[in-house]
Amino acid sequence: MTGKTSSDFRFRISDWKKGSKNPQSAIRNPQSSGFTLLELMIVISILIILVSVALPQYQKTTMHARETMLRYDLDTMRKLIDQYSADKGKLPQSLDDLVSAGYMREVPKDPITDNKDWTIDTGDDPYSTEGGTGVTNVHSAASEVSTDGTPYGEW
Repeated sequence: MTGKTSSDFRFRISDWKKGSKNPQSAIRNPQSSGFTLLELMIVISILIILVSVALPQYQKTTMHARETMLRYDLDTMRKLIDQYSADKGKLPQSLDDLVSAGYMREVPKDPITDNKDWTIDTGDDPYSTEGGTGVTNVHSAASEVSTDGTPYGEW
């Protein structure tokens, strides 16, 4: 490409843009193609800043959703224990009794631990004439502390 001036390149590119059939006539200047390192670093820096702002909010939102689901599951299981007791006249001996009696399809997973490892409170059965015991309450088996500062096991 010796002997060519920059005005020759501009002329050829403008000819190509006008609809020239010969793509060989449109030779690009190698210095004008691609991105500079500075441009790439600026874009990467902006992306890192956006991710660093969005990631904590995402984690906070997912933890709030897990806590909401835990509260719902605990409330539902406590209501089902009360319904079982009122219907059968005795407390269930385990959460599996609620499943086998048709009050639940299955024991739900604890959304915090992702297991079916609930902590069961047993106590005297006020509905039993023989003075038996059974499940009176259910709690999460998670040892972590919630976002409001209370341990999940106390919910």
